[in-house]
Amino acid sequence: MPMGLHPVQTAITGKEQLVDLTRPEQALAQFYQALNSRDLQAMQQIWDNSEDAAMDNPLGGIKRGWEQIRDVYARLFQTAAEYHFEFWDYTLHDAGEVFWAVGRERGWLEKKGQRLELAIRTSRIFRRTNGRWRQVHHHGSIDAPAMLQAYQEAVLGNR
Repeated sequence: MPMGLHPVQTAITGKEQLVDLTRPEQALAQFYQALNSRDLQAMQQIWDNSEDAAMDNPLGGIKRGWEQIRDVYARLFQTAAEYHFEFWDYTLHDAGEVFWAVGRERGWLEKKGQRLELAIRTSRIFRRTNGRWRQVHHHGSIDAPAMLQAYQEAVLGNR
């Protein structure tokens, strides 16, 4: 597994063959597969479904517990926009029963003929639960205010 100081430039897209789910890269691939295919059931299998789970991202702010996190994904999955995300320029940090990935998401969202290119700083934390990796934390930030506003408006509307 790539570790520490050498960022991996090969993107995880969710199209990878899932053959060894004990590997952190495979847990990340599962996540991006669920995200890009809009599969809420698969997303629930990837996330820790307890109150310990936490997410802080551009679409939902801070959410705690699977039920609140689920609502953010449900809103994204129901949008009329087409989208694709992938994880790249990342490092993996393994501490046995926990690993974290720190990197970048890139992607695009297209709605009504308008395409928005996205760049998101991203970190994810997974812990081993009952023999499989479950995501317990996600943080994503968009640095460019105009990009953040356009992304939120495309998915959330004018709140």
